[in-house]
Amino acid sequence: MKEAGLPIGIGVGISIGVALGVALDNIGLGIALGVAIGAGLGTALSQADTKDGGDKSEPTDKKD
Repeated sequence: MKEAGLPIGIGVGISIGVALGVALDNIGLGIALGVAIGAGLGTALSQADTKDGGDKSEPTDKKD
């Protein structure tokens, strides 16, 4: 899976959010916080995947 950072991040974030929601007795707030945390985490993971080589697409103008 090349672009798995965002789904994994959202899954982890929702898990953390639900745990917080149960602890605070407010599941709705927990899920909302989890999605927000997960989106940030997923974006960070996606950027970490592309940071090593920059853009993974081939350059259009190759120098010989």
